[in-house]
Amino acid sequence: MLAVVIPAQNEAGRIGNVIKKALHLKAQLILPVVNGCLDNTLKEILLFKSPLIYPVYFPEPLGIDVPRAVGAKYALDLGAKIVLFLDGDMIGKIEDNLEELVKAVKSGVDLALSNCYPNCNDVPPGVKKILEFRKQLNRRIGREEDLKTASPSHGPYATSRRLLLSVPLQELAVPPVMLVLSVKKELNVKVVTEIPHLKLNSRIKDTKHADAIAETLIGDCLEALSVWEGRPRSRKINGRLYIGYNSQRRRDILKMVIR
Repeated sequence: MLAVVIPAQNEAGRIGNVIKKALHLKAQLILPVVNGCLDNTLKEILLFKSPLIYPVYFPEPLGIDVPRAVGAKYALDLGAKIVLFLDGDMIGKIEDNLEELVKAVKSGVDLALSNCYPNCNDVPPGVKKILEFRKQLNRRIGREEDLKTASPSHGPYATSRRLLLSVPLQELAVPPVMLVLSVKKELNVKVVTEIPHLKLNSRIKDTKHADAIAETLIGDCLEALSVWEGRPRSRKINGRLYIGYNSQRRRDILKMVIR
């Protein structure tokens, strides 16, 4: 069974397009994780009236990446063999890429990633800094040559049921940690498609948000590195602490869902 998990917060006007992508893939289960919405996201989802669509609703925001972990728990419990993670604002023409991700897991890949920055030189300075930390993490885990700057933090990705049974589900809330644990457990991790960032056609947000995201993603890489090295988890380097949106991740709710 193919399940598609779609985190969605205030994605009215976009979520319908993303649901159509999931239906195009012939997914047997579509799990929009609707959280903290102040718009008509849920209403737009329910207009489809499809038994394949199983909305999971939370009135409060779950924070970045937590909806993926929540969706993974539901998908696993409902018998999914493959889980594709697709953000609720990715309305670009990426159907072929999504099919590549699903096909790769069907053929034995446990974590199928997208490379969203095939050209790392032509990026803004803030993005370049994030990519440097990703590259350093991938280097430390011995995977820079094949993964380059790819990370489950960015772009759609797909997992096998085996991965979701091998890696604690709560670790999906910090995607680079899930990555390093997958490598530690010798699961099959592979970049299987290229989707240049602009092709995702995600929502454009303000500078303040971009800065907070950068802090989050860099901190996630640092936390993942400490997990890889068997140290206490840390988001600090050179005396600087990278928090970003990490403090808004609702691990308390995630703990109740996963139990």
